[in-house]
Amino acid sequence: MSTNRLIHEKSPYLLQHAHNPVDWRPWGEEAFRKAREEDKPIFLSAGYSTCHWCHVMERESFEDPRLAALLNRHFVPVKLDREERPDIDRVYMLYVQATTGSGGWPMSVWLTPELKPFYGGTYFPPDNRYGRPGFGYVLEQLAAAWRNQRANLIDSSLAVLAELERHSALDPGTDVPAAGAIESCFHHFRQSFDSRYAGFGDAPKFPRPSVLNFLFRYHHRTGNAEARDMALATLRAMAAGGMNDQLGGGFHRYSVDQRWLVPHFEKMLYDQAQLAASFLEAFQITRDRQYAHAARRIFDYVLRDMTHPDGGFNSAEDADSVIDPANPHEKGEGAFYVWTHGEIVDVLGPVHGPQFAAAFGCRESGNVDHDPHGEFSGRNILHDAGGRAREFDDCLPPLLAARARRVRPHLDDKILTSWNALMISALARGGVALDEPRYLAAALNACAFIERELHPRGRLMRRWRDGEAAIDAFLDDYAALCLARVDLFEATLDHSHLDAARTLALRMIELFEDKRDGGFFSAAAGQYDLVLRLKEDYDGAEPCGNSLAAAALLRLAACTGLQLFREAAENIFKAFAARLSRQSPTLPQMLGAYMESVAPKSELRLSGDSAGLLAEFRRGFRPFTTITTGEPGANAAVLCENFVCLPAASSREELRELLK
Repeated sequence: MSTNRLIHEKSPYLLQHAHNPVDWRPWGEEAFRKAREEDKPIFLSAGYSTCHWCHVMERESFEDPRLAALLNRHFVPVKLDREERPDIDRVYMLYVQATTGSGGWPMSVWLTPELKPFYGGTYFPPDNRYGRPGFGYVLEQLAAAWRNQRANLIDSSLAVLAELERHSALDPGTDVPAAGAIESCFHHFRQSFDSRYAGFGDAPKFPRPSVLNFLFRYHHRTGNAEARDMALATLRAMAAGGMNDQLGGGFHRYSVDQRWLVPHFEKMLYDQAQLAASFLEAFQITRDRQYAHAARRIFDYVLRDMTHPDGGFNSAEDADSVIDPANPHEKGEGAFYVWTHGEIVDVLGPVHGPQFAAAFGCRESGNVDHDPHGEFSGRNILHDAGGRAREFDDCLPPLLAARARRVRPHLDDKILTSWNALMISALARGGVALDEPRYLAAALNACAFIERELHPRGRLMRRWRDGEAAIDAFLDDYAALCLARVDLFEATLDHSHLDAARTLALRMIELFEDKRDGGFFSAAAGQYDLVLRLKEDYDGAEPCGNSLAAAALLRLAACTGLQLFREAAENIFKAFAARLSRQSPTLPQMLGAYMESVAPKSELRLSGDSAGLLAEFRRGFRPFTTITTGEPGANAAVLCENFVCLPAASSREELRELLK
């Protein structure tokens, strides 16, 4: 078996390609130097370890000796884990999107030895098919173009990069977002809401929790019931559908169909964190236990299956898994999760088996009607078909035990600061809102892990794996961890978390703030391998760094009274004012923070041993109220609204009356 230079890396994604016949090198100076010395273009392949189509392209092309030889002869092949280096990935993904009209992973980009892109795409089949050019054909054409038309390639590359730089530059911020930006965002989601199946737009349907966060805050600000109901309906549909692992808990990446039945089966930590927070907020708004149940199932899944023994949280579980243990090389998407009708009856028996199957929408012929590749032939994706799933909780343990005998999907066990911080925030809030101490304990344990392993000597790092912390942290790492520390303070009233948040925020401002035009760059200055320094401006599967930073700075300013933090947040809103005014649906998370910045001042001041009073406050959804602590003394809570303080409450009953 061949071995290339990726064998020495820590990234699970890079290690998956360590035995390809392709002469892979990791992204870095050694690869760049080889390209310069041999006057060869760089072939950059970026993806992540749980990416289905990354696996497909590896099997079809990177394990093919003929294609590997072609690639090695004409190019310097470089692998990049997009989750470790999102800054590099964003630059070249922006190029791919600009030149092809779409993007995704695996990302395939050809670069000059000076790292300037001149051709790009995503998945390439090994030969011409699916209306796509074959990988071998593309390699031969680009090798010939590099020999014969290099000047044209480079001129074109420089022109596209210049255009991208102009496009990504924000208008210098001098004003706040237009008055109608918030309303415009609401009406966009109102128009795109699927009134039949819930969610927004057509298939594929992504959860995008930042939209739900915006709608809940819009409802809180305006009293608009439609905003609340769209978000609640979407959460219920996702919880009932196949995107929710009905047996083991946790949510898959997205739904490929409109009905939320057929998921793309990978499980990402950032989805678990954000969706748990959304279900918590739904529970606080409605006091409906179904939302609390959904949040608990996410938390329990993460604590059971995605937690490192030392306390941090692993990144993801793969979509693909072994179909038949006797043939470990044959994998299929969702193989670990799907069931035949007969398998269910074999486990649960002739009475309970058919009843369970009916409740979870299983048929003897399989329940995936549109299956063009035959991946789910005769198999069923469990979903709550008639709202009766909770009646069969006793059937879950034997089915889980039977599923545990299957080959589990690959676990990406690297620990990323920003994703862990999102999970810490959700667990901290869940520990209080659900009155579940073990969730708060897990949040504190993970925070201690980050401080111990990823924040040595005050230098925050992005990735830890197998005993090694590496890669200087990016904006989203700082901002998400700052928010997590504020959430831990509000859950524990321990001021050490507030002190840590203050230190993180000051360092974040120092490293990433654009002092001239406002807003924050994603990466620190001075990186030799970054051809464009970008400001994130889209709340997608994850909220962008600027949205997280705005929220963190606002909450920290309210907790500490330091005007410096509020001014930095307001500079973000000014920098993005034009974008928020013209394209508000691209930044719903930032608009949620903006709503907080213009909301009437609201503060709950706690003193003494106030755990019970804090728990009472957390029963409801109060996103724009700051929690502070007063002097030690009698247990009391003082609620101040718009600079007017109400009489102190010393019991949960008194506080409940005040909050009404």
